[in-house]
Amino acid sequence: MAVCPLSLEPDPVLRGPAGKVSAFGPPIKRLVRNMLDTMYANDGIGIAAPQIGQPVQVFIANPSRRRGEELVAINPQLTLGRSRTIGTEGCLSLPDIWGKVRRFSEVRMKAHDLSGKRYEVEAGGLMAVVLQHEFDHLQGTLFIDRLSWIEKHRLRRALRILACE
Repeated sequence: MAVCPLSLEPDPVLRGPAGKVSAFGPPIKRLVRNMLDTMYANDGIGIAAPQIGQPVQVFIANPSRRRGEELVAINPQLTLGRSRTIGTEGCLSLPDIWGKVRRFSEVRMKAHDLSGKRYEVEAGGLMAVVLQHEFDHLQGTLFIDRLSWIEKHRLRRALRILACE
């Protein structure tokens, strides 16, 4: 369909909560196609609608990067597990910034698919991390908000430069 320009920090669309999707039809399908094109064009493994300037509760996750294996989540609800893991994360909206983030190692998510059908998925490993990362985008949270003080200090120059651009 179309590769859309990415919303980059400090774009306000990245910092506000996204609104619920109320109608499942051609506009949402078009949005998802544009998100897919944009995600793959930028070598991503996930993308949320706010990252292309659309403040609605839609995201895509595909840690395998194999076309056709994308998980589309509309109006998702996330339940977090008990154990945690620390991994390195980056974000399409924060180019060239990588940091160590503590996340839950298992999650359960309820969401709607493109047709509006409700589904539930349990995930661990990288998929669990991607689901949490993209869900955060819908809440107006970026991975840098979850960095430890030490990680923020390590990245302070890159974050300062990004804030001034």
